[in-house]
Amino acid sequence: MSFPHTFTDQIGHRIVLPQLPQRIVSLVPSQTELLFDLGLGDRIVGLTKFCIHPKEQVKQKTIRGGTKNFRFEVIDGLQPDLIIGNKEENYKEGIELLQQRYKVWMSDIYTLEDALAMMQQVGQLTGTEAKAKQLIQGIASGFGALQPVQPGIPTAYFIWRKPYMAAGNHNIIDHMLQRCGFVNAFADLARYPEVSPAQLQQAAPQLILLSSEPYPFQEKHLAEFQKLCPQAVVKVVDGEMFSWYGSRLLHAPAYLQQIVEEVRNMVS
Repeated sequence: MSFPHTFTDQIGHRIVLPQLPQRIVSLVPSQTELLFDLGLGDRIVGLTKFCIHPKEQVKQKTIRGGTKNFRFEVIDGLQPDLIIGNKEENYKEGIELLQQRYKVWMSDIYTLEDALAMMQQVGQLTGTEAKAKQLIQGIASGFGALQPVQPGIPTAYFIWRKPYMAAGNHNIIDHMLQRCGFVNAFADLARYPEVSPAQLQQAAPQLILLSSEPYPFQEKHLAEFQKLCPQAVVKVVDGEMFSWYGSRLLHAPAYLQQIVEEVRNMVS
């Protein structure tokens, strides 16, 4: 890839990079991990307070706020020549302000294919095409071997408590559920809907998955949902494996296959 070069991101926004970026700010945890795994640790200057992987390396970087509240003065001080964000995880007004001053590349992820395309483009942006290609091939191979449960199991996937919020349609979690053969009980609702106990009971899923993030569901919450849906299998799952769309996807197929096998045995 020669520079200067024009790139079009996943929301159709064009940026021109005059040279290979040397000071990168990441606005999204799963993409932060990807950047480190592409070998860009020395070029990452800023990340969010939610960027927890890789654990030791992120400790050494400047925190420039969260995913929904940017500390613009900190970002200005970092003088980034590339900022990488995501349409869903970041907020439109903040991104638009940053776009006025910096080169901002945005991802927009709903499927595994979107995630792999993002990795390829980030590889091009940062001059790490070979590592990105290797990563993409590993992830594609892993998901190609994933054996979904058949027939499909009606499933509710919860991300929040008080109020209950579930995964609806048009998001990466819904896509991962489909890959597992789990039929989303709230696929008729958009994005991440609030769900009342009555709605859950009416949906009558055979399987209820409680995500470890963003709400930290734990074993102590199982009885709460079991009471609402006595017929369902209720299980706490690693939310990162269902919703992180960066290099963590390399580890997701083995984890998802394990969940599929456990659930197949429990439901049958």
